[in-house]
Amino acid sequence: MSLKDYVDRYPTVHIERDETGVLLLRLHKEGGPFLWDERTHHDLGELFEYINGDYENKVVVLTGTGDSYTSAVDIDDFMRQAQEDGPNLTMRLFRDGSRLLRNFVGLEIPVISAINGPVVSHSELPLLADVVLAADTTEFSDGTHFVQGIPPSDGMQIVWSQLIGINRARYFLMAGQTITVAQALEWGAVNEVLPLPDLLPRAMEIAHQWTKFPLWSLMNTRAVMNQPWRRAMAEDLHAGLAYEHMATIATMSKN
Repeated sequence: MSLKDYVDRYPTVHIERDETGVLLLRLHKEGGPFLWDERTHHDLGELFEYINGDYENKVVVLTGTGDSYTSAVDIDDFMRQAQEDGPNLTMRLFRDGSRLLRNFVGLEIPVISAINGPVVSHSELPLLADVVLAADTTEFSDGTHFVQGIPPSDGMQIVWSQLIGINRARYFLMAGQTITVAQALEWGAVNEVLPLPDLLPRAMEIAHQWTKFPLWSLMNTRAVMNQPWRRAMAEDLHAGLAYEHMATIATMSKN
């Protein structure tokens, strides 16, 4: 496996690697701020498998584009897929959702998130990184699950409950709360808050410090420190996705 096998494979992920082995993943939509769509929901799980197979990678840096990490969900895209595929879409989302998070926590090298602004969907993903940096404009919300009648159980409930406590997580996910970056820092969900221009340079600074260590040291440290997340996903993700997709099927049938 080599970089050429996957560098141009994904239309919403800009991929580049420097000479030290730092692999930058920048989410985008046609070069602008990223919108979650069904294709990316599938692609990221596959991409993480490719990353594991390429031993030239030493550290992953995950970020977005412009002034938001996730600007919106491409609802129209999901609706088009639903009209074309019907119940098959829900099964595909179930499998892709499971692979997305299992393969992310299954990455064998360290991950740094550089959250470059508001996150409106799948905020659990960047929070699963080993180090979480955030721009001072960042805020977290979830407009795609419970407020739409869908259980927030595709990893959101696992990650937020463990990071900020179950009562804070329930209020966030069920009451439509927006969590400010100051709250996220105070509650331990993010590690550093920086001005946006300083965010990616700081992520790369940490990544380059790590690349000075041998690959076996990075991989074994990642394995030790990441085991609680792997255990949590193994125990709770599958059942949560089942609850979510039962509700999704019921909603689609009603509509």
